[in-house]
Formats: sequence, C-alpha cells, structure tokens
Amino acid sequence: MSHSHDHPHHDDDHPLSVERRRFLAGLGIAAGAVAVGTGKAAALVPVNPWAGGERWYAGDHHIHTQYSDDGQYPIEHQVRKAREFGLDWVVITDHGGPAHQKFSIDQVTPDIERARRAQRDVLVYQGLEWNIPGAEHATVFLPPGKHTAAILKAFELSYDGRIAGNTEPLALAALRYLEAQVLSGRTEIALMFANHPARRGLDSPHELRGWRDAAPSVAVGMEGAPGHQAAGIPKSAGGPGRARGYYDLAAPLADSFPGYPMESYRTHGGFDWMTARVGGLWDALLAEGRPWWITANSDVHQVLGDTLTPGKQDYATTGSKGAPIDSGVQQTGYGDFFPGQYGANVVGARSKSYVDIMRGLQSGKVLTVHGRLIDGLGLRVRSREDLRGVTLGGRTFVRRGGDVEVTIEIDRASGPNWAGSVPVLAKVDLIAGPVTGPCVDRDVFLAPETSVVRTFEVPRRGKIRFTHTFAGVERSFYLRLRGSDGKRLTSAGDPVIDEIANSDPWSDLWFYANPVFVDVI
Repeated sequence: MSHSHDHPHHDDDHPLSVERRRFLAGLGIAAGAVAVGTGKAAALVPVNPWAGGERWYAGDHHIHTQYSDDGQYPIEHQVRKAREFGLDWVVITDHGGPAHQKFSIDQVTPDIERARRAQRDVLVYQGLEWNIPGAEHATVFLPPGKHTAAILKAFELSYDGRIAGNTEPLALAALRYLEAQVLSGRTEIALMFANHPARRGLDSPHELRGWRDAAPSVAVGMEGAPGHQAAGIPKSAGGPGRARGYYDLAAPLADSFPGYPMESYRTHGGFDWMTARVGGLWDALLAEGRPWWITANSDVHQVLGDTLTPGKQDYATTGSKGAPIDSGVQQTGYGDFFPGQYGANVVGARSKSYVDIMRGLQSGKVLTVHGRLIDGLGLRVRSREDLRGVTLGGRTFVRRGGDVEVTIEIDRASGPNWAGSVPVLAKVDLIAGPVTGPCVDRDVFLAPETSVVRTFEVPRRGKIRFTHTFAGVERSFYLRLRGSDGKRLTSAGDPVIDEIANSDPWSDLWFYANPVFVDVI
C-alpha cells in the first residue's frame, strides 16, 4: 500500500546508505552488525577512556505533561521540580498519537522555550513517547534545532503505532528515518530508549536486536528501571496499593513474547526483569557484544500526595488537558515521583551541553541510581596494553593470557534522600560473562555463562574502594556493576520480586552501572 511521508527509503547503494557506513565507522560501529570482533585489533583505540575527575550530570528522559492524555502538569512545572530535585537535564516525552501529532507538538515547542528561559540551569529536550509499531513504548528525542519539531511531527505521523500501523518492519523503518535525519544534517544526534520493556512482554528479544541493528547510533538502550516507583506503596501507608512501575497490568497478552516467564512481568528491586536477572535478556545482548545501555526514569504523570488533578480541556480536539486544578486534597491514588525525587541517570559528558549529554547517553557512560543510594561511582578497567583504561560504556583490550584490573571507587550518600533518610550501601556485585558473538536464534534471552564473580561487602566507615583482577584472560568478556542497601535480597543476593501493593521503594534501593567490554587481542 502506498503512503506519503517525509522520509527517504533506504537500500545499500543509496547515497545515504554509503554515508551511513562512513558515519557508523566513525563511531566505531559496524553497520547492521555486532561491534565486537570487527576491526578491534587493527585500531586498538579504547572507547570511553578513563579520565578521572569527569563531569557527571543527572537527568530523566521520560516525563509527561498536560500534553499527554493521562498527564496534568505544565512543562515549566515539571522542569522547576526537576531543578528542585537536583537534575541537570530532562526530556519532555508526551504520548504519541493523533492528537499529539496534530495539536500538541506545536504547543510543546514554545512551552519548552519558555521553560528554558525560566530555568536556565536545566537543559530541556523535546521528544515524545513513541508507540513502537509491534511493541511497547520508547523515548525518542533530539537536541534543540530549527528542524526539531518538524522531524518529530513527521516521525510521529509516519511511524507511530497509533497512527501509521503496528507492524515490526515499520519500527525498523522509523529508526532508519531518524538516522537519516542525522546523516542529512537536519539534526546533530537522535536517540531512542525502549521504555518499561518487560511490563507487558511486548518487546521480544528479536525486536530489541533488530532496533539496535537497524540504527545503532539511535537505538541505544532501554529503561533498566521503569518509572511509577511510588505505585507499590501500600494503601495502609498512604499509597495507591498497586505494583512498582505499574507492572500489574493484565499480562501476558496475546501479543506478548511467549517465552518470557511469569516473573518477567514484575519488577525486581524496582528494576525491570530484563536488567535485574543475572544472565537474563540484558546480559544476552551484552554477551553478543552489543552495546545496549540502561537508564532509570520517573515516567511522571501524577505525583503521589500532590493536590493537583487533571484539567478539563478536551484532549482529543486540542492536544492538551489544560491547566491542572488544585483540589486541595492530597491524592493517594497517584503512583509517581517528580523527576529526580527518587531515581536519576547520571551521565558522563564533556560539558553540560545538549549534544554532549546525548553523546554521553549514546556511549553508555551512564549510572542509574534509586533513592540516592550513592553519590558517585568511579570505574576503571585496564590492562598492560591499555594502562589508562576505560570507564562506563567503554571498550578496552588485553593480550591473550594477560590480566585485566578493575578498580571501583564509590562516593557514599553524603546526605538524606527525599524520604529523609541517609541511605547506606551494603554490597556491590561485580558481574561478568564471556562475549560469545551473535546468536543464531535472535529470540535467545539467556546468557548462562554470566554470573556474579565477586561480591564486595561495604565497610561502614571510610573510603569505599575495591579492586579485582581477571587473571590470565583467554576470552573476550564484559563486566558490569550493581549495588544494594541489602534490605531485601534473595538467598543468592539477588533483588526480590516486588510484591504487589506492598513494596516501599525507599526500603529497597539499588544502583546499576552500564558495562565495560574487554576484547582479547
């Protein structure tokens, strides 16, 4: 069926396809392929080299406003709250759909400009929550530019699952469209992160792989932890009595991936099953050598205990709920925190600029933290062949049979979180697994050789510093870190499956760090 749209079609000899290969080569990414094993020995150039004293900026890429059909807050209100709770950058991601595409984007754009002027120390990105054809939702966003709104409107019209169709191939075309906007110079960078990926089981393993392969500079990760973290607070404690992340929706569905176990439809210590399960889907992607990063966001719609309620404006015909109404009554049925109030993504970047922070996200230099469990993390991975080493999201190398040294330095929480208590980190897990290359079965979601190789018990006082040596390395591998306050653990030290209507998020805190890859040469 023919269709009219604002995007180029791709084939291998199209001029943009040639330019795409050059562009990806410059990023160290093989187009349509796994990065590991492609040109690593020839270049021997570390990715995300360790620098010490790096600059880190906290933010949230999943925020709703009155321009979502189930939202209520003005944009400036959300940005002001983000600043109040310590964030440096935010992304406005109202739900895609017919009314949003027709009416909302043209109202969001000037509202964001006003918010930028009012809160000059917070970077405010424009994006949307994309209804991925054939799957769940995703954050899509761009830096400020003269084409930003036009790109988003064209993208939504041609590729949103509520407007253009709901087939998996359309999702791949959408990501290639965004990549084409970068290649053509209409925007400097565009990013996509899959949101709440395991909530309903709609994001199948082969779709995640397909997104990354279709546009590896755009589709770079997923929410390791969903928003709506206040939803699990029991009614007896003044909460809504739902599940953390609202992971209590009717699932599995007819369209859910049939291989996922029932435990995948719940959060584990507040984190999505794909991330929390050691040797699970995230690890399966990393074991192929795929750079695939995780984040943690608020997904804020309505904040627990707030007195504001949605405006009465007709969303379908205006694209806005209008100004919220102050009820004067604290709302206990809401399941959200404001941006930065509970979770944050801490991104390493060259500077506090729109493009640099997006480059930090794109490169995986990201730490996700709940409840201010820690104030900072320094990770350095090095070998004799790379004495400087690399940090989060990095890639380094070692001669076969050589040693790899891991150094971990952690800043304790220096003050209370927004629940009024000072969190105490109890343990840190070092997780590692071999990089075995691409899977023949693209629906594989297990990495059986990945495991917790060492658990560090955190001293009650003094500097937190750990080291570990991978001795006599024979196979390429990756490593990653997670840490916990230790209050709710399984006998194996893993996060506990969150109980519906009885999961206080402040009593089960974790951080997760993005991986480092080590290539054997």
